[in-house]
Amino acid sequence: MNLPDDLTLAEKASLTSGSSTWRTTAVDGRVRALTLTDGPHGIRRQDPASGDALGLNDSLPATCFPPAVTLGSSWDPELARRVGAALAREASALGADVVLGPGVNIKRSPLCGRNFEYFSEDPLISAVMGAALVTGIQSLGIGACVKHFAVNNQETDRMRVSADVDEQTLREIYLPAFEHIVRHAAPYAVMCSYNKINGVHASENRRLLTEVLREEWGFDGLVVSDWGAVNDRVAALAAGLDLEMPPTGTDEQIVAAVTAGHLDEQAVTAAAERVIRLGHRTRHARRFDDWDQDAHHELCRQAARAGAVLLKNDGDLLPLDPAATQRIAVVGEFARTPRYQGNGSSHVVPTRLDTPWDALRAAAGPGTELTFTPGFTLDGTPDAALVADAVAAAARADTALVFLGLPDAAESEGFDRTTIDLPADQIALLRAVSAVCPRIAVVLANGGVAAVSGWQDTASAVLEGWLPGQAGGTALADLIFGFHSPSGRLTETIPLRLSDTPSYLHFPGRDGHVVYGEGRYVGYRHYDTLDVPVAYPFGHGLTYTRFSYSDLQVVESGENTWTAEVTVTNTGGRSGHEVVQLYVAFQEPIPSRPRHQLRGFTKIGLRPGESGRVSFTLTGRDIAQWSPARHRWQVTAGRFIVEVGASSRDIRLRAEVTTTGDGQDDELGPMSTLGEWLAHPVGARLLGDRMRRVTGLLGASGGRSPLVELALGIPLAKFSTFGIGLTPDVVAELVAAARRTSAPDDPSGTTPPDTPATGGTA
Repeated sequence: MNLPDDLTLAEKASLTSGSSTWRTTAVDGRVRALTLTDGPHGIRRQDPASGDALGLNDSLPATCFPPAVTLGSSWDPELARRVGAALAREASALGADVVLGPGVNIKRSPLCGRNFEYFSEDPLISAVMGAALVTGIQSLGIGACVKHFAVNNQETDRMRVSADVDEQTLREIYLPAFEHIVRHAAPYAVMCSYNKINGVHASENRRLLTEVLREEWGFDGLVVSDWGAVNDRVAALAAGLDLEMPPTGTDEQIVAAVTAGHLDEQAVTAAAERVIRLGHRTRHARRFDDWDQDAHHELCRQAARAGAVLLKNDGDLLPLDPAATQRIAVVGEFARTPRYQGNGSSHVVPTRLDTPWDALRAAAGPGTELTFTPGFTLDGTPDAALVADAVAAAARADTALVFLGLPDAAESEGFDRTTIDLPADQIALLRAVSAVCPRIAVVLANGGVAAVSGWQDTASAVLEGWLPGQAGGTALADLIFGFHSPSGRLTETIPLRLSDTPSYLHFPGRDGHVVYGEGRYVGYRHYDTLDVPVAYPFGHGLTYTRFSYSDLQVVESGENTWTAEVTVTNTGGRSGHEVVQLYVAFQEPIPSRPRHQLRGFTKIGLRPGESGRVSFTLTGRDIAQWSPARHRWQVTAGRFIVEVGASSRDIRLRAEVTTTGDGQDDELGPMSTLGEWLAHPVGARLLGDRMRRVTGLLGASGGRSPLVELALGIPLAKFSTFGIGLTPDVVAELVAAARRTSAPDDPSGTTPPDTPATGGTA
């Protein structure tokens, strides 16, 4: 989109910053101003007549959908697309052009205060669910803004801290969700994060904003700062940041830098053009005066049901029969005053709010006697009288539903948690109630992972409701009384202890740096590789029926492309949904990569006795590793395992597959070891007769003797002193020949990735 020919440098500079907290800058009717609004899970639109500069006043009412922690746990991209379309309609009705969301950062630590806004510890789920939400939002022409790019995994010191992370970990864990969404959903905008990445602020990081995002991935949209993330206007614009929000009144710095020759005017022109392009893309958005509040509330209810995870159900305590003659004690203030969203910039004023207590009473039959006692206060102050009332009610009941969770002040944007434990007064209440009532079902409300290992032995059932949005109360009643079967699955591991988490010794850092010392071993990649016991594994979730898996077939369908199919059967007595998960595994005596990684998933609904065939496509990207030496994805020849199951630790079927690799072997050099040369197809051939004395030694050893191990570990250049003909000149010739022979067809490493094997929703 070209600029109007008569725009001055000052006018172009003005387009690169906003005119107010939520508005871009207009230019004399030639360029219109755009309105941006928070909205990962609901539109937080300030009233134009009364909104304050910081945007902290109450916003206009909008549907508060379940945040990403809950929506992600549905493993249902079609549901996410529908939620995105609903968000777009409400944004349009409230006069917004761009929705600031989704957030797709990785849940590196369960302590991150903003984890409720993120989907998963796994980049594939974050990628697929984020892309679906973007697709839904942009289906009506409203822009989506993916955030926070990149490596924004904590709130502590978030505006200054440097996330120090190696290139391989960046490429395999923290960038793939953004990459997939850019390549496959084409978001109109990307928001840079506050933090530094390896010492460079994201807003000034040319490597990320220009070289990776635009030149490598092909992003042609607008890059906007997180609110207040710009530290140097000139450096940020030169790096590829297009729009500073909110404005700091420093446009003259841009003009002065161009005038003084410190900034190329073309950079200003390009940024201004992207602002205008965003306006052009949203100009033709479908415009609505309002929305169907009942329909959106019902969609919120569906999303809350789909995202709730049944962790435990001993003796099939749940569901309760609403038509039975029974006494149910409802215990816990969260049943009356629900937690349904997190705090911070995403806080939505809901159009209405369902409470579990009201919903349970409405759903129960005439034979059910329900009583409510709060049991605890939301400020955490122990109250013996409240506990006594709860115990008395539970003693008279057949079943106790105990609503526990994290209080509103425990998790929010702006700070991180220091513990994953529930408040002590709530656990004490649960133990007191369980002493008088043997049938206990705990219903949890929390945006970040909460430890269960210290108390779950007192409950027969545990239903993780996360933060369910404004219709969450009704959704939970639907599940408790069995009108619907739980179908959510964990998108993050629940550890036994905080100290078991892979980032425990590195989070949140100090002295302005946080070292990502766990590397690629985030979440289940850590727990499963090292066989660390967990409370509940990644992908886990029960339902009110059972499923069996059979007939796994993996067929090669092209070069480094395979089709995997499996049959899933509902062997229980109720209809339900199974989330079929496909992992790619590598069996190594000493791990050089995570033991297995999620590479596809499909949610399938089946009636009792019904079977369905689920299909996945695997590509070379699914078995590739990022090569720091070559700065590209690399597929190494060898065997790998296709695993299909119901969680990362409930693998039902396996199949072994062989790949010939991509022909792009690691580059050999003078300091490559003898073992690396001999293991390399080109290197072994080039060494040939020159190494016959060494290879003879290896052959005569009859095994891996200490002498052999010593020789294999010596860099080739070091053999120049051993009198076996490997002089420095010979080594140089060998290295040159190896590099000529192994030169890659695409040395830039910009070959687009294949689409992940996500399957779909059946």
